[in-house]
This record gives sequence, C-alpha cells and structure tokens, in this order.
Amino acid sequence: MPIKNIIPGQTVTKEKLQRAKELRRDMTPAEKILWQELRANKLGVHFRRQQVIASFIVDFYCHKVGLVVEVDGDIHDLQQEEDARRAKALREMGLRIVRFGNEEVEKNLSAVVGKICEWVESRSINP
Repeated sequence: MPIKNIIPGQTVTKEKLQRAKELRRDMTPAEKILWQELRANKLGVHFRRQQVIASFIVDFYCHKVGLVVEVDGDIHDLQQEEDARRAKALREMGLRIVRFGNEEVEKNLSAVVGKICEWVESRSINP
C-alpha cells in the first residue's frame, strides 16, 4: 500500500521510502557537511534530506519555499541526461533546483550557504 508523504497528493512506495532512508544513513561527506548547515532551521526554514518528490529522491528540500538543493559528485558527469529530465520534471512542479559540486561544498561552504540563503530569501519574498 502506498504511503502518504510531505508532498501533497503524492504517494510513495515502501521501497522508495526505504531507499531514501538508506541514502540518509549513507550520505556523502559533502552532503554531511551541508546538512550540518541546513538542519534544525538554521537558515530560518525547514529543510528535509533525501526527500522523495515525484518518484525522485532529492538531496535536500525546503517545502516552504519550493527549493531543491542537490550536491553532485563525479557520477553526475555520466548522467547529465537523467539529471536534465529530473530537473525539468521538478521545475514543472514549480520547484527551484540549485546544484553544487562536492568540491564546492567541501572547499567553499560559506559561499554555498550564502547562495542558498539568497534563494530562500528571494523565494520567501517572491513565491
């Protein structure tokens, strides 16, 4: 039986929820670093990690401002077509997708967090 999730009208299979749990447990080093900055409403809004949206699992999601934050490793160089299809589907739902590379998060965390803050503020003012 599908399970209701945070996205209104969306049902999620038990398998997809299990995969999201695994991804939360096995976050990449860059995801762990960024999560420490996003968790506990530190930016004034609530972020969820490894959130299922439209059968995709996104790295971080803020429902209040419709913002998806992805942290990309080297594998994304090999799946650009899939990432583009996924981004298009999420944009069609009215979501904003922002991407950062692992190295960018690890070496310039303050700039990454600053950019996320700018997007949160701009979405809060102009939803």
